Amino acid sequence: MQLTAEELRVLACLIEKSFTTPDQYPLTTNALTAACNQKSNRDPVVNYASQRVDEVMQLLRDAGWGRSVRGSGSRSFKHKHVVGERLNVDDGEQALLGVLALRGPQSVGELKTRTERYGTFSSNAEVEQALTALASRPEPLVRNVGRRSGQSQDRWVQLIGDADDRVSPSSGSSSGDSSPEEDGYDGRPAPTIAPMVQQSVASKDGDVVRSGLEAFEQRLARLEARVDELEQLLD
Repeated sequence: MQLTAEELRVLACLIEKSFTTPDQYPLTTNALTAACNQKSNRDPVVNYASQRVDEVMQLLRDAGWGRSVRGSGSRSFKHKHVVGERLNVDDGEQALLGVLALRGPQSVGELKTRTERYGTFSSNAEVEQALTALASRPEPLVRNVGRRSGQSQDRWVQLIGDADDRVSPSSGSSSGDSSPEEDGYDGRPAPTIAPMVQQSVASKDGDVVRSGLEAFEQRLARLEARVDELEQLLD
């Protein structure tokens, strides 16, 4: 079931656009290529040729992940995913797999923020419930990889494609007692305040400091999501 990095990128873009631009979905090859090479909401940024996207789409069709259709009077084929049928997942679970495939390891709070455009979740608890369901399958589709050093919350990765090499080797397993909030950063360096916060957490006022850090991280993730939306409008 493991997809290559190229297959994962094409599939994740189809998932994203099926939610965020339904009027333009299914996608032409040119539109799908532009989605793959988009500079916002992507990690890493790539530069695929349209011919290669067509080739990858053929591989996805052969493996039962996608279809290409041509409407009446249309001269070009358009592409769509069939992840719901392939994996027996609902819209919310599809959205999580797509965002994890496009952005790498993320926390529950980040996933909640970044799936808001998909219109699938109303709370962090719903995101956590969906992740737990995906992780509890006989063949898990996601995994909790713990928190990055200097960050406060656990992250999750998808398991359907070849993108997990972006998980830091220092990532530990879940402690089991953390709340499902955002870790706030997509592999970017932790803010310089982190060492001071880590020291303060050990003090009697640690809970207050940790709460403030989590609120800061949540606000930062929301700002990042807004910047991503603005970048998409400019692309």
